Order: sequence, then structure tokens, then C-alpha cells
Amino acid sequence: MKITELFERGEFVVSAEVGPPKGCHIEGVLEEAKTYLKGVTAVNVTDNQSSVMRLGSLATCKALLDEGLTPIFQLTCRDRNRIALQSDLLSAAMLGIENLLLLTGDHTKMGDHPQAKPVFDLDSVSLIHTVKLLESGVDLGGNELVGEPPKFAKGAVVSPCSDSIDAQLAKMERKVAAGVDYFQTQAVFEPEKFIKFMEKAKQFGKPVQLGVVIPKSAGMAKYMNNNVAGIHVPDEMIEELKADKEKTKAGVTGTEITARIIKECKPYCQGVHIMALGWESKIPGLLEMAGI
Repeated sequence: MKITELFERGEFVVSAEVGPPKGCHIEGVLEEAKTYLKGVTAVNVTDNQSSVMRLGSLATCKALLDEGLTPIFQLTCRDRNRIALQSDLLSAAMLGIENLLLLTGDHTKMGDHPQAKPVFDLDSVSLIHTVKLLESGVDLGGNELVGEPPKFAKGAVVSPCSDSIDAQLAKMERKVAAGVDYFQTQAVFEPEKFIKFMEKAKQFGKPVQLGVVIPKSAGMAKYMNNNVAGIHVPDEMIEELKADKEKTKAGVTGTEITARIIKECKPYCQGVHIMALGWESKIPGLLEMAGI
């Protein structure tokens, strides 16, 4: 099922993110997904997130699909040239994976193999263009594909709380021109900035899922402020996380904060994407608290 079909029907689309394990045993990921992600529309599978080597996104997507879940195949440009990217896209189509999230990817210096050579033959915009070409029946070399071409729901990322809204809108415009179908945002902790951004972004006519991260601690919030571009956790939220350490440790405070953000932003977006970062067990309660 393509999530674009749900957007077209006016449904509020909920997705959640999972990270493949650093190993070949996937039973734990599948069990958590089946237990805690029943209330979401699709499961977004990261592609060697933060340049840390893990089990592949494509294999994990197929395993989730076999369990009756709807996967979103994250594909980054960091580790593959254009031949490998196109090959993986055709492989995804053959396996029945219809939803994509297309990213440039973090530099290898950030990960656990900093000596690895980054590829970046394409970037996110040219990768979107590549998928669009494959859907038309030809590859980047102008060669015709055999048989019926693949069809995907093509997603991309935008950072609405970045310091430069105009720069993000310009990136969004380029991705729309390349053929993107929907957007997921970087984690939002400042609803007022998101709302201001969405008032301008609606000109593109593409559905946008609000991205949220459940904050686990004040330390995590400060780390994101210092190290993750496009994210700022306000001081009052950090103080709220500090106020009751046991409540925060149990995930209650972070879930409450995230539910408030979703409620405030929901009228301005077409869905929500939850990045639980190992707290998938909090997702059912979060959705209930947010009124979804």
C-alpha cells in the first residue's frame, strides 16, 4: 500500500521509525514492531542511520512486509553510487516495497567507520529525479527497463525549524520539482516555528508529516541542541525534563511533551512521523494521549 493513497483520501497518516540491529538477528525488531506499532500506518526503516553500520534497510523492510506491516524504505546516497541505488530501487519494487524516503545521508565521519570512503554520487534531489525516471521506464543512462516500470510513493525530508526558513523552502521546492510526493520533517520541538513554516510550505501542495522525537532526558535534549542541525529544544522543555527525574526516566515527561507538540501542530500537517529511538513501547500511549 502506498501511503500517498491515504493522503489523497484525507487520512492523517501516522508512521514510526525503527532501526535495524547491528547484526543479522531481526526477531527482536519484528516482535517490537508487531507489538507496539499496530496503530501506525507505516514503519520507516533507517538506512545505516548516523553512518553506523547495521543490517540493511531493504532486508528489514522485506521482513516487516512479510509480517503484514507496511514498510518505508529509507535510501541514502552516502554508501552507493547511482548504479547501486537504481539496483536497490528495482529490488525494492520486485519485493513489493512501495514507499520510499530518499535522503542524502550523514557523512561517514559521524559514524562507527569514520575511515570509510563516502560516495555521494547523487544527492537527495537527484535521487528523487532518478526514481521518477525509473517510474517512466528508463534509467539514468537513458536505457529502457524491461517490463512494467516500478511505481513508488516518494518521500523526502525538510527541516522546518532551521534557522533559515527560506533556505528550507528552496530545498523543498527543488525536491517538489524533482518529483517528490510527500515530506517528513526533522524533529520539531517548537510548534510555533513549524506552524509558521507550514503556512509558507502549503504553496507546494504536498502532504507533510510532522516529525517528533520523544525526549528521554535533559541531557539528550542538550545534546540535540548542540549537535543536530535544525533542532532546538526550548529551555522550558529542558527544565520540564529536569523537574521530576523518575517521571522523565519512565518516559512519562517525554511522552507528555511530544503529545502536546502533536496536538498543537496537527491542524497544520497531514500526518505525524514518530522517531522513538528505542522507546517504541511508548508509541501506543503517545498516540492515545495525542488523541490519534
